[in-house]
Amino acid sequence: QVQLVESGGGLVQAGGSLRLSCEASGRTFSRTGMGWFRQAPGKGREFVSSIGWKGYTTHYADSVKGRFTISRDSAKNSVYLQMNTLKPEDTAVYFCAADTTSGRGATIEHEYDYWGQGTQVTVSS
Repeated sequence: QVQLVESGGGLVQAGGSLRLSCEASGRTFSRTGMGWFRQAPGKGREFVSSIGWKGYTTHYADSVKGRFTISRDSAKNSVYLQMNTLKPEDTAVYFCAADTTSGRGATIEHEYDYWGQGTQVTVSS
């Protein structure tokens, strides 16, 4: 079992920044791929970013490339999402997810085994 707890969400003006954190517990984190997904009101959950277990491989949705940066600190069992130049369309609940099977940090939702409860990000115009 893996427990994931997100933090760092909040209300920010367009153009501002937020840093999301996700702390994992319950099993070895070092060989686990991690991802961030988001769900806006009335929409399905979509991929945002992911990082492989070694930390070398990262993926980003086109909508966030150049603005968001994913990173991980295995010593702290944590993954982060630095979000800069935020836009109103980034408003969503952001979820952290763990891929304990392949560890590669997939872009596909069903490849993730565990999910956090989500943290709200609201960007005002």
